Amino acid sequence: MITKEELDKLAQKYETKDFIKDDPVQFAHKFSTKKDIEIASFIASLLAYGSRKQFIEKLNSLFNIAQNEPLNFIQNFESGIIGDFNYRFGKPNDFICIFETLKELYNTSEGLEELFKHGYQQNKLFETVTGYFYERASKNVGQGFYQMIPDPRNGGAMKRMCMLLRWMVRKSVVDVGIWNFMKPSELYIPLDVHVGNVSRQMGLLIRKANDFKSVVELTENLKHFCPEDPTKYDFAMFGYGVNNKDKKNAALI
Repeated sequence: MITKEELDKLAQKYETKDFIKDDPVQFAHKFSTKKDIEIASFIASLLAYGSRKQFIEKLNSLFNIAQNEPLNFIQNFESGIIGDFNYRFGKPNDFICIFETLKELYNTSEGLEELFKHGYQQNKLFETVTGYFYERASKNVGQGFYQMIPDPRNGGAMKRMCMLLRWMVRKSVVDVGIWNFMKPSELYIPLDVHVGNVSRQMGLLIRKANDFKSVVELTENLKHFCPEDPTKYDFAMFGYGVNNKDKKNAALI
């Protein structure tokens, strides 16, 4: 198994300002007010699958449609604004449903932090958030809606929601840390193929499937290295995985 010293060295290498420019977390850094930041971050997390270059281009296009005013865009959303905007499985009706739900949320409450906090307090964080959107889903939504907002009851890794929480809860040069209802020690590692493969190579994960049971196993193992902030190692594993995906015999350091 990799040592704490080696893993800390990798984390320090990748958790830098330079990481931001090629990562969807860049959209959290484009805005200065709390609600703009959290809305931009939530939307960015929804589209953060597939080719990085492709989804970042799509997100830039979407924020141009929103005139780079996320809160105003959501609070005054009308379906015709987005035209035929789509991304992979996500079709216009899927985005319309999500944005209309966010409109209701922000016009009737304090917004995403209040929703996530309520779920956290009920010990059903993921279920509460997805349930809020599912209860308001129209019959016109398709596969894209459930791709962007997956059902935690299916046992998936919930990678993008874990990633969003890392952005919002951790405070670092990369993560914005504007939500205070939970501690960094309570976050789960965002698990994707790269992180899964590298963590198994490092001896940090035994389970083969990239599901939520693996998320728990990996996070618990990372807590042995840093119990107060286990998800800081996301940078080490993800960065190494991306940069070495074609180097099967590459050394860890």
